Amino acid sequence: MIFFIICVFFIGYTAITLEHTIKIDKLIPAILMMAISWAAISLGLDSFTQWFDPHIGKLTDISLLQHEAKGELLEGTLLHHFGKTSEILIFLMGAMAIVEMIDHFDGFGTIKKVIKTNKKITLLWIISFLAFFLSAIIDNLTATIVMITIIRKIVPEQKDRMWFSGFIIIAANAGGAWSPIGDVTTTMLWMAGKVTTGKLILLLGIPSLINLVVPLVIGSFLPAFKGKLVSSTDVETTNKYGTPMLMIGLGLIVFVPVFKTMTHLPPYIGMMLSLAIFALIAEFISNRSISFTNPSDTDKNIIHSGPTLAALGKIEIPSLLFFLGILMTVAAMESLGIIFNFGQSVSATMPENLFITLLGASSAIIDNVPLVAASIGMFQNPPDSTVWYFIAYAAGTGGSMLIIGSASGVVAMGMEKISFFWYLKNISLLALIGYLAGTGVFLLLSSL
Repeated sequence: MIFFIICVFFIGYTAITLEHTIKIDKLIPAILMMAISWAAISLGLDSFTQWFDPHIGKLTDISLLQHEAKGELLEGTLLHHFGKTSEILIFLMGAMAIVEMIDHFDGFGTIKKVIKTNKKITLLWIISFLAFFLSAIIDNLTATIVMITIIRKIVPEQKDRMWFSGFIIIAANAGGAWSPIGDVTTTMLWMAGKVTTGKLILLLGIPSLINLVVPLVIGSFLPAFKGKLVSSTDVETTNKYGTPMLMIGLGLIVFVPVFKTMTHLPPYIGMMLSLAIFALIAEFISNRSISFTNPSDTDKNIIHSGPTLAALGKIEIPSLLFFLGILMTVAAMESLGIIFNFGQSVSATMPENLFITLLGASSAIIDNVPLVAASIGMFQNPPDSTVWYFIAYAAGTGGSMLIIGSASGVVAMGMEKISFFWYLKNISLLALIGYLAGTGVFLLLSSL
């Protein structure tokens, strides 16, 4: 049965990797392999002799347990993993809703107004650093969408925008790695108690910056960034609430780690508090008057057009279901001790730092969410150990080496019609150099 579950994972993961080839959305194989894996565990429960108990973090012998006792252990383990996964999904849902409400008031248009240059090289550095810091707050995927939307209004030529987009991908992934709310994999490690906010910023801030700056320095000498851009003459309308709502929204998202430190409650509680406060402000500004007990037809139209429900309607439910499928599938393999035993084998055959470096490189091909989920069960290092921060850096930035290696790359690929081979030819080497440079700096700093 264990072999069957491993086969289910690899077949499902292959389907996820080939999403664009087989024309099947990746969420379908993700939730399918989740359901099949847990069903297989339930059906073959009496044949298992080992079980990884998440409550004590150890592999235990269950060969002498009766069927009823094994069933209770399965139920408790499943509930534990579903609870931890739900914490991540609710956290992401809250962050997505706040970002959508900021966009409802055209808050991100404020960023465009501060960009005054028409020199390509200057614009490259400004856009890259904006993406770097913005992704640390609103996550790398959203930051990529925002920055590409902005350069569309500044850079008229599509071939030029492809180059800018390539650096935005590198910047967004690097920026998301050093913040607990900047990348879903870093968020997973943070919510699992493996890393802390202060040390994450301290240990990964400089390596992540190096990961971006090195490609930027090299890119500054490329012909694509020589000369000036043609100034746009389009007159755009602005929302007077855009700037304050941007500042309030970003401030409330940044408040979440502070709330966790103050109360020691799970981060999703803080995110829900921030969402509630921001939604209250948004509804007040929109001056809505809604009767929820007996809404009229007019009220119903208002409800559906209000900023809060409009934002909730735009949340990426397919992405959340994908994360659910992946995390729960990895949890199934972890429960049987598969991941723990693999981790023990790896530790015996190669140095830890080499393995994590290769893990980051493989995230350019394999989605980093299951890689990090597997790593959490694979390594038995104590919380706040250096290994967790290295995993956060490697998984967060390694995906930049291929355009399909990160959510940022995939969305840029779709928005600007960037081909896989164009990115491979022009950006991948720069991303690799940045990744290795940042890795070297991290290993140097962590050894001090």
